[in-house]
Amino acid sequence: MIRFEDVSVRYDGAPGPTVRGVDLTVEEGELMLLVGPSGVGKSTLLGAVNGLVPHFTGGTLHGRVTVAGRDTRSHKPRELADVVGSVGQDPLAHFVTDTVEDELAYAMESLGLAPGVMRRRVEETLDLLGLADLRDRPLATLSGGQQQRVAIGSVLTPHPAVLVLDEPTSALDPAAAEEVLAVLQRLVHDLGTTVLLAEHRLERVVQYADRVALLAAPGAALVTGPPAEVLAVSPVRPPVVALGGLAGWVPLPLTVRDARRRAAGLRERLAGVPVPPPGGVPLPAAPPKFSGDLPAPRREGRRALLRGLLGPGRRPRHGSDTSTSTSTSTSTREPYALVSRLAVRRGRVEALREVSLSVAAGETVALMGRNGAGKSTLLGSLVGLVDPFSGTVRVGGLTPHRTRPQELIGHVGLVPQDPRDLLSADTVAAECAAADADASAAPGTCRALVARLLPGIDDPTHPRDLSEGQRLTLALSIVLTARPPLILLDEPTRGLDYAAKARLVEVLRNLVAEGHAVVLATHDVELAAELAHRVVILAEGETVADGPTADVVRSSPSFAPQVTKILAPQPWLTVSQVRTALNEPTVCAGPGPEAGSDDGTGGHPERAEPGRALGLDGGDPPPGGPGTTEDSEGAGAARNTERADRASGGETAAAGAAGARPVPGRAGVGPGAGRQDGAPPVCRPDRPGTGPGPDEDGRAPATEEADGACSGRGGDVVASSTGDEGAAPAAEEER
Repeated sequence: MIRFEDVSVRYDGAPGPTVRGVDLTVEEGELMLLVGPSGVGKSTLLGAVNGLVPHFTGGTLHGRVTVAGRDTRSHKPRELADVVGSVGQDPLAHFVTDTVEDELAYAMESLGLAPGVMRRRVEETLDLLGLADLRDRPLATLSGGQQQRVAIGSVLTPHPAVLVLDEPTSALDPAAAEEVLAVLQRLVHDLGTTVLLAEHRLERVVQYADRVALLAAPGAALVTGPPAEVLAVSPVRPPVVALGGLAGWVPLPLTVRDARRRAAGLRERLAGVPVPPPGGVPLPAAPPKFSGDLPAPRREGRRALLRGLLGPGRRPRHGSDTSTSTSTSTSTREPYALVSRLAVRRGRVEALREVSLSVAAGETVALMGRNGAGKSTLLGSLVGLVDPFSGTVRVGGLTPHRTRPQELIGHVGLVPQDPRDLLSADTVAAECAAADADASAAPGTCRALVARLLPGIDDPTHPRDLSEGQRLTLALSIVLTARPPLILLDEPTRGLDYAAKARLVEVLRNLVAEGHAVVLATHDVELAAELAHRVVILAEGETVADGPTADVVRSSPSFAPQVTKILAPQPWLTVSQVRTALNEPTVCAGPGPEAGSDDGTGGHPERAEPGRALGLDGGDPPPGGPGTTEDSEGAGAARNTERADRASGGETAAAGAAGARPVPGRAGVGPGAGRQDGAPPVCRPDRPGTGPGPDEDGRAPATEEADGACSGRGGDVVASSTGDEGAAPAAEEER
């Protein structure tokens, strides 16, 4: 059904092809999982199936890609729309209409299906994806996860023969992700639909895959085979596979059920062994002091920050709430952030109902719950984006919605789901310079953070040319430049592989050790288990659970991490806890997860010196190698570059509207990074890495220039993007 014949793709300015010499056949009715570290070219391969590569993303395609017998070089996306349905990482880039029901019907209208058929399929999709209650809702009012389900539904209604999905579960809660994957499995088994998907959260999808295709490094040879065999040499592994490797199980388990059947011996070894605390370090008995004075925020602030804080139609208040002290001292045990009986309404929807929350210095709290439960609304209330209907919100002695943004920036920083709202400069260097100025920080402070979290990104790179995770990382660096006592993160692991998540965990742990408080809203149960001291579960705008991480997640089948399910009733949460208990050295497998981690969970980042992970100690950034660029995930989005060193990102003290959308046809610039962790890997000498990987100095294998026509095929046509196609509205073309 899908065939790649000696396919290579190179973008202008890249030192070599992003993907090179790919030969792959995906059979009809097969579910193929595409895996690999960030920046290796997964989105490029997906884009080549629906014609976005090269017709809209730029670059040059060598070789041939055929879908149902149609050559994508001569068939543009609109000419493949009846065969291929595609969903990228950014659902907003795909939406054409205003409401859920209209969006589900749009693609069928474009294909000219009969009204009766359209009505039936819309109803079927609403039921399949749990969207019936949202059918009349405006798309702009939905949560990120709800929007992602609508985007998936919009490509299911035309019943395409091929589905191409780029991280389809990244913004979904565990239950919704299972529903979507169950639907995909039914389409594959019952209707013979061919599915090619890329996903970083392998713990969710690997058990559904018929085969796995591994891209281990930019330009590396593609490795395909049964999931267990490929993951045995893969640099990215879900926790169940990493635990199996640690325990020496052969073959490696892919599901919790398989692992539990073999876990008796491991449970015996762990019996009576103390369990390391969640969050890497225990919650201190007394709150630590901050490592340095907070910089006084500049009066004018960033224009993008003000737009985000104020939101559409809001104006800055001329006075701020000064009824209580605004000191950021942590000398008392008083919570730094306190929410009491908070209620928020959005039109007729009660987003929050009588919610109470306290967050102390040196504490990490994870907000969890299904899509639309009110997590983002609660974060918005802490940064002043949301006016309470009733109840109170206090942050550092201030009432956020009554405080001027220029003053609030020194107390709280928000990393929203879409960092583009606050990235307004034309280059990475300009963004960093503005962040230093706004925070009154030493010049180069923000750039040092970017070098730590995003090694290999050039200063001239436009933020819109960065991948989803890279933009988040840039925004996070901007937030951390101001070093606010309270850091808020909304779905910080979207678009991040295990190595990038491990770097994020290390950075946040160091901040917490210095006395900062962290609140993150996430569907990533593995991240919550690795990082959080407490978990708060919301449902329908109400708090249904609030307690220590181990107590809350172990009692919930939906929010329990894989290790907990495998080793129950013992209280283990993560692979890194088990490794520490067994006193096992860490193992590297090719260019994979970060140093000190064969599971992508970060090994023992708590041993790092506080502040060093932020690049604030004056030391040189970790070494990184050159890499290549990669295109964006779908129609309507500019080609974003995926790097090998993507880390979760953040933004300044707020999110909101404003923010330029990507420009179709814009090419990415600047080299990527060849190292996955930004630091030299720590490997056991007797257990060398396996599978394809970087060379001994951490750089990706050298790539060679593609020579035009595919060798041995009589001079295949070389397809390149054209100016008029690159400027066309990609969303319409895809539909």
